[in-house]
Amino acid sequence: MSVFDASACFSRNQIHSEYRERDCYTGASMYVMKRYFSSLALSVAFFIVPGVTQAQTSCAIAGDLSFGATGGEVTKLQTFLKAQGYFSAAMIPNFGNATLAAVRSFQRANGISQTGTVGPMTRAAIATACASGGGATTASIGSSNTFEVTGWLPYWRASSSTKDVIPHLDEVTEVNPFVYTLTSDGTIVDNGKMNEEPWVSFVAAAKEKKVRVVPTIMTSNGAALHALLSSQSSRIALEDRIAALVKSNGWDGIDLDFEGKKAETKNYFSTFLKGLYQRMGNKWVMCTIESRTPISSRYYGGDVPPDAEIYANDFAAINKYCDRVRIMAYDQQGIDQELAAKAASSSQLYAPVADPFWVEKVVNVAKKSIKPSKILIGVPTYGYEYDVTAYANNEFSYDILWTFNQGYAWQIANQYGITPMRNQAGEMYFTYTPTTASASAPVTSLGPNSAVIAFAAAASYADTFNSHQTFRLIDWPDAQSIAGKADLAERLGVRGISIFKFDGGEDPLMWADLVGVKK
Repeated sequence: MSVFDASACFSRNQIHSEYRERDCYTGASMYVMKRYFSSLALSVAFFIVPGVTQAQTSCAIAGDLSFGATGGEVTKLQTFLKAQGYFSAAMIPNFGNATLAAVRSFQRANGISQTGTVGPMTRAAIATACASGGGATTASIGSSNTFEVTGWLPYWRASSSTKDVIPHLDEVTEVNPFVYTLTSDGTIVDNGKMNEEPWVSFVAAAKEKKVRVVPTIMTSNGAALHALLSSQSSRIALEDRIAALVKSNGWDGIDLDFEGKKAETKNYFSTFLKGLYQRMGNKWVMCTIESRTPISSRYYGGDVPPDAEIYANDFAAINKYCDRVRIMAYDQQGIDQELAAKAASSSQLYAPVADPFWVEKVVNVAKKSIKPSKILIGVPTYGYEYDVTAYANNEFSYDILWTFNQGYAWQIANQYGITPMRNQAGEMYFTYTPTTASASAPVTSLGPNSAVIAFAAAASYADTFNSHQTFRLIDWPDAQSIAGKADLAERLGVRGISIFKFDGGEDPLMWADLVGVKK
């Protein structure tokens, strides 16, 4: 999966050559994000309440309720939410994850800050709905607005991926076997052998649970893609080939992950989407696209090049011909210069996988051209290890070594006796100095405050000796970070989240946080 949607982004930000299409990012944990009350919410609090009489509040909630509450008022709350179309779980007198998710959806639809707590404003909105008879109101969520949880299963870990997801099919709306690749001649290769186990049993289980099965076709060869799509004959042949693949295999649709596109391919890609959309009939066309960071954040404090807004994706066409648009809001690293500068000013390391502040910026840019009801926020489950060099003047350089699943991070942390911490992007991290000594020998580590230590050391020595200090940084999202992205998606009013990836290597606690999120 690639990263940024801007040809200019590639020319200015030389972090990685493959990051030609997917812009940028927002930082901070959901536990730090400010919640804002809308004017509609204020009107609920100060206008609606006085007009509600005792006779109109038979289903109104007597007192404030929050996560962990029990008793009859919780049951009354669940009954109300179920009648409104927000709650579908079993009704038990316990305010758990399913109730929390339903409350947040109700709050979002009513313009109330999505705290998940049933406070005075939420109770006032409930009372108003009760006054109208307790039935569905304009706040109700119909099937067209249900929150969706989707995710990719990589073919190179087919066994662990399918084993990981099968017990949790109730928590997902759609699964995306990441199996097909597009070759330079337009043929489609099935790397996952979808007609064999474990995929056959997995697909059957998903269909039994009424979970959509939408495999992904991936390519990152921009030159080959341009050649295919700029030729009318090869473009039409590809449209026919994809439609036939979906229909002959009984898939619910196809997910297009065409990365590395050139700016000159934009119109051809839009024409291709139109042709494929027409051929697919009632099958889903899902589009996975690179993120797009605001110009002011990408070039914070610097000159904006004239080609800064020459993009490889036509968001208007994507909105028209894609049933869902998955934004790859990860692999952020240093693309958001504004957030990076703020971190550097306080001597903080900053190379996140997906900072929520950046993600929010990315989504807000997309929402200008793409319907929120089509947008799914890409959520990473993997991390990065960097080789970091600290210089004077709050400067750090980051060289990516590799990606990893969280088990690797904990292995290194245990080996070096380090306790990981949560950074300002809401992700887990730690730093250490590698050693060539044997595994049983004592190991030196910079420890939890190594960012400050490294900066101080660099500041002390760089001016005098013109030297620098290097160390390793490990950064990854855990269950709390992943849950924060689902919360952010609800707050931003988009369709849902798409997780990359389900392969058994993510934080297993993630699944508990996803219970009740899909509605």
